[in-house]
Amino acid sequence: MKYVSTRGSDEQLQFLDILLAGLAPDGGLYLPASYPKVCTEQLDRWRNLSYADLAVEILSLYCDDIALEDLRKIAHQTYTAKVFCHGRQYDDASKIVPLHWLGNDGGAEIGLLSLSNGPTLAFKDMAMQLIGNLFEYALKKQGRQLNILGATSGDTGSAAEYAMRGKAGIRVFMLSPAGKMSPFQCAQMYSLQDPNIFNLTIDGVFDDAQDIVKAVSNDLAFKAKHQIGTVNSINWARVIAQVVYYFSGYLQATKNSTEQVSFTVPSGNFGNICAGHIARMMGLPICKLIVATNENDVLDEFFKTGVYRARKSSETHHTTSPSMDISKASNFERFIFDLLNRDSGRVAELFSQVQVQGGFDLSPQIVPFMQEQFGFYSGRSSHRDRIETIQSVARKYQVVIDPHTADGVKVAKQHLDPGVKMLVLETALPIKFAQTIAQALGHEPDRPSAFDGIEKLPQRVTQMPLDVLQVKQFIEQNT
Repeated sequence: MKYVSTRGSDEQLQFLDILLAGLAPDGGLYLPASYPKVCTEQLDRWRNLSYADLAVEILSLYCDDIALEDLRKIAHQTYTAKVFCHGRQYDDASKIVPLHWLGNDGGAEIGLLSLSNGPTLAFKDMAMQLIGNLFEYALKKQGRQLNILGATSGDTGSAAEYAMRGKAGIRVFMLSPAGKMSPFQCAQMYSLQDPNIFNLTIDGVFDDAQDIVKAVSNDLAFKAKHQIGTVNSINWARVIAQVVYYFSGYLQATKNSTEQVSFTVPSGNFGNICAGHIARMMGLPICKLIVATNENDVLDEFFKTGVYRARKSSETHHTTSPSMDISKASNFERFIFDLLNRDSGRVAELFSQVQVQGGFDLSPQIVPFMQEQFGFYSGRSSHRDRIETIQSVARKYQVVIDPHTADGVKVAKQHLDPGVKMLVLETALPIKFAQTIAQALGHEPDRPSAFDGIEKLPQRVTQMPLDVLQVKQFIEQNT
């Protein structure tokens, strides 16, 4: 499998070449030169596989420079009931991503695909736990070390840190926006005392932190000297690991491999739903891919109008689904590359336009094309919507969901088709956002016992100005 940049670099690389790289040298994102195709016969053969074995089948299509036995060992080391054991009491942890049906609405079954049973109670664990093991494997093989620089709106940071803590040859430098995450999210990250973990807060929003990561990654000399890598959704390994649970969800939801299923995905940075797009391009029978946003509705605007208008930091709302408080969708470029028939020159032009003019306009005529050819639809949710949805789901189904998943459920109900099952990706457990749950239901949600008292633990975090140079200096001083 060869990989290309969305911005047209001539260099074609293999999986291990890009695993540690993040951005391509031309500033683009890596994608396979072509998507492998999966037929109904393969889907039928995969129906009774464990999650780890399913992961091996899918990952091996993209990671053919890793020996199959090594890949199998990594997958089985990653996807265990012991690691993904923090779900609801009735969950079967061995399924890794159990599917819970809520009920029937207008002739369509609605279910929650539980992606948040890992060590940080968020869907990011699904990819990050794998990446931690892949990184360690690759670094040992190459005799290298790696300094991971990332940005987080809450969940990516903790998932990366829990996956990388104690890993040989790896340090993590994680930027987060000060005062923009829940107390539980902060405690998960800042309470870690491992010497290879460094938490940095900046006075700004997630997009500001992500801009610093991109600026450092684009300084090729600094990146090479200090062996900078990334675990944000711009890293291809993140995306391909997430593709696996779309297949798992589909296989759990269907009885035969000709049925279609729709997915609704709470989305800010476009990484999670980009994995769904790739699964669909591979041939998974997906009817609709529905993007659910909060008040930061850049993506909803694009999928309804064809206009991509990135917001400034000052225009980005601080909401009660904070992990989606993002106004520059870093992973969006991968979809635009496919949308424009892989015209890398046009993609480079458009995203340079984003930097200069703040966005681009592909015209309203592109909207029906995105729906017909790629299955994309979208919707928006507000604070009032998510409170009402949390209340409604608790009342009707006796299930408590987090605010981001509530955004997903709300938008999903706008796009139901009779006879087509709808899976909403459950992106976090509700305890991570206890204040909002308490506002909606009058009490805090259940807390897994492993996290009792986490907010009271000592925290280690360094405040940083919004300055690329000072972040670079901090990395230099701590490597």
